[in-house]
Amino acid sequence: MSRIVISLCGEGRGHATRVSTLVGSLEHDHDVLIWTSADALAFLREHFAVGHPRVQIEEIPGVVFEYSGGRLDVMKSIAAGLDYQARLLGPLVDRMLRTLDEFGADLAITDFEPALPRAAGRLGIPLISVDHQHFLLAYDLDSLPRTLQWNAWFMSHAVWMYVMEASDTVVSAFFRPPLRRGWEHVVQVGPLLRSEVVAATPRDDGFILSYLRRHTPFSAVEALTDCGMPVRVYGLGHRDPVGKVSFHAIDEAAFVNDLATCHGLVSAAGNQLIGEALHLGKPLLVLPERAHSEQLMNSYFLRSMGCGDFCLLEEVTPTHVRSFVEGLGRFAAPLAAVAGRMDGTADVLRVIRHRLDQPRPA
Repeated sequence: MSRIVISLCGEGRGHATRVSTLVGSLEHDHDVLIWTSADALAFLREHFAVGHPRVQIEEIPGVVFEYSGGRLDVMKSIAAGLDYQARLLGPLVDRMLRTLDEFGADLAITDFEPALPRAAGRLGIPLISVDHQHFLLAYDLDSLPRTLQWNAWFMSHAVWMYVMEASDTVVSAFFRPPLRRGWEHVVQVGPLLRSEVVAATPRDDGFILSYLRRHTPFSAVEALTDCGMPVRVYGLGHRDPVGKVSFHAIDEAAFVNDLATCHGLVSAAGNQLIGEALHLGKPLLVLPERAHSEQLMNSYFLRSMGCGDFCLLEEVTPTHVRSFVEGLGRFAAPLAAVAGRMDGTADVLRVIRHRLDQPRPA
């Protein structure tokens, strides 16, 4: 038995879903302490509320995206990140140092959170980085448009500052281009899929599933109303239906069931959900935000795989959605090549077990 500490970014549900999958496999043999914030904190506290005596969850300050007028505000997000680094990061590292010592941590794992790597490094605790964002540093992105290549280079500096040195670096992504020179040590894995997704049996019950972020403009919801099929929307909370569009509160079991039984998805462009949909053979029309470069990169890779398409969230119309729904047949062959082959959980667990088997430096 080992003691493992995990920290993760609190923004959205992708990081939390990835970590919950990992912890579900680790908690039977190890004590696990999780540090996170915001959306991930609420998700994980609910997920591990009952029947998980070896899992502890503690809140820490974190960085999330800032929005203005319903749109991602890049400058405000950068300013918030700089303020976090100036005021909160140092005291948080000091707090972690004390807790790591008291907990007796044998291994640290981070999913794009900056404090634990610094604390673990000072104590000589091995660190494994498991996230999506390191693709910005490690992956050959020459197939992307020049503007996105430049954005990736710019954003990669923040990724490097978050995790300057790790014993092992794992990139979890639904796409797998070649690694850049100098990054051959990186372990490439698929998304870490929930056990419920892996166990699900896909079928087509004749509706479109949509997962939208809470800042989604109403124009995007209106674009769903004339696609020719019922649409079930998650992420915006329960509200009155609009035509054939119904709105559902987040419910993990219900969402996974709808994911397995939908005709296709119109969704935000997050790596985790795209990977789950591809595993189940479901085509996607993803809606990246114009200012969200990571979502745009995910979208281009999805299109290049032939498993879906994308339209900017701010520009999507009923015509875009209807055209996607009417042309789903063109995605069938590429989807068949990846369905059932996405899960990277076992690969990450092998990295963790290998690191735990290594002797700690004196």
